[in-house]
Amino acid sequence: MRNFLLEPRKFTTRCGGLFLFIPDLVRLDAEKLVLSASLPGSKMIPAGHALRCCLALKLWSIERKSHVMPMVADEGLALFAGLNAFPKKSYLSEYSCRIHHNKTLKILAAWHELVSGTKLFPGESFNLDFHSVPYYGEHPNVERHFVSARSRRQPSVLVFLAQDAGTHAFCYSNADLRKGEEAEEIFQFIAFWKRTHGKLPQHLVFDSKLTTHPGLARLDKMGIPFITLRRRVPKLLKEIVLLPRSAWRRIELDVPTRKYRTPRVYEQKVSLLGRTFRQLYVLDLGHDEPTILLTNQHSATTKALLTRYAQRMLIENALSDAVRFFHIDALSSEEGLKVDFDMALLVVASGLYRLIAQRMRGYGDAQARQIFRDLIDMPADVIVTEQEVAVSFHRRTHLPIILASGLTEQPVAVPWWNGLPLRLTTYNGPTN
Repeated sequence: MRNFLLEPRKFTTRCGGLFLFIPDLVRLDAEKLVLSASLPGSKMIPAGHALRCCLALKLWSIERKSHVMPMVADEGLALFAGLNAFPKKSYLSEYSCRIHHNKTLKILAAWHELVSGTKLFPGESFNLDFHSVPYYGEHPNVERHFVSARSRRQPSVLVFLAQDAGTHAFCYSNADLRKGEEAEEIFQFIAFWKRTHGKLPQHLVFDSKLTTHPGLARLDKMGIPFITLRRRVPKLLKEIVLLPRSAWRRIELDVPTRKYRTPRVYEQKVSLLGRTFRQLYVLDLGHDEPTILLTNQHSATTKALLTRYAQRMLIENALSDAVRFFHIDALSSEEGLKVDFDMALLVVASGLYRLIAQRMRGYGDAQARQIFRDLIDMPADVIVTEQEVAVSFHRRTHLPIILASGLTEQPVAVPWWNGLPLRLTTYNGPTN
């Protein structure tokens, strides 16, 4: 890298909130992400600096790499990455061309290792889902998948995402998928979790299209508890219609905020491929059609099963937040491998937002776009001296929450600033 200039100066940046992420990046030693995956770099922009540049786009909710151009002159954005000037769109667009799927898996594995001392991934239960990132154009490599937002099949890149149900943080992604590989992806996630944590996932929740009946039997043989939907095929719907009223029993869910809390349930044992499962027909759950659940949890109560499956909506909410804030539908390329790196950045960025949320009182369950709007999207004055980098946030409504988080109490030595400490403080200038 050419000489990084840290000469004394003062400037104002619109990206002041980005510096709130630096204490966690330093504490977790995020440079290990670069070393573990052997990410590419150059003399002008080393690998660690390049990764921070790409991560900054996610953290600041920049939809497309071309949209960074109005901000490249912002000294705060460059200082966050440890550069004299922020790279332009051409560099940011081309960077991911050198990163293949094995490297993204190493990034994810290293991220799990870095956050192992935190409460980011309790690992008690996971929500799994596919998401189709729509593509508007014609390209032979882009296959057609069902896009739920448009209720139709169209050219798109298929992405698999896993979310920790306890913290709502994404913990795994894969966009390097082709048709016919969908049913096996759940086992790729299981293998990844076992490699990184030394044990199988404790519990999985997913819908009917995630895997096949042989896949469910395989999960049961592995001893992994799961809850999934069954498709509403005519045979099952006819069976539900013919059930007498006396066969149903009504239960009450322990979810005070839920509108439909007293569904009717009919339960039976079913056999699939020689394995015995527990099947639940559910009415009055807020849907016009009955819900059909299948699980291998034979000892769990019916109330517990329904309550947990209802919480699967957390991944739907997280996907909505990822589309609206992290812009995962703003397709970064028609090549799945480039989208794969973009999704790995989503996992890291969403994790950093969840770590920030854990620090901020009242924001534990807030979505990233709310955290950004209230706490991150704020300007700051930056004063660089020979002793420190002082970032002074301008006064605003939610500033007391940041002050109460403890981030402003202790300066943090930043390795990519040649060890110069970062001190977060409040604006002490004139009030008029």
